[in-house]
Amino acid sequence: MNRTSMIPAALVAVFVAAGLQAGPIVIAHHSFAAEFDENKPVKVTGKLTSMRWSNPHGWIYVDVTGADGKVVNWAFETSSVNALFRAGWRKEDLPVGAMLVVDGWQARNGTPTANAFSIVLPDGKRLFAGSPAGAAGTPPPPK
Repeated sequence: MNRTSMIPAALVAVFVAAGLQAGPIVIAHHSFAAEFDENKPVKVTGKLTSMRWSNPHGWIYVDVTGADGKVVNWAFETSSVNALFRAGWRKEDLPVGAMLVVDGWQARNGTPTANAFSIVLPDGKRLFAGSPAGAAGTPPPPK
């Protein structure tokens, strides 16, 4: 076997290996309707515990104190970091401890997880999270 006949086989092996590596990432991505319920709008006010600037989605974590005094950490999925940046988000706008008001739609499984539509910062500035905004393309109704 000569060297030139081995190159295509090696390239095929590299592409197959890359495809196997990327497969779970592609398969794991979800649609809004698969994970969130547009009939379960949520609006919470709480203290920012962290903002994860990651892809394919960013995440906002907020401690929310219930009427019973119990604190629950809510996780809000946002759009990609690039989309957030283009929508006006900046890391310095979200210091840990800031009080935020977050609108979105709760996860279908009922956990304190939601898809964020927008957040209101302490100074009143509203940032849109790039969410698909439910099937109708509209924000959640006020609570």
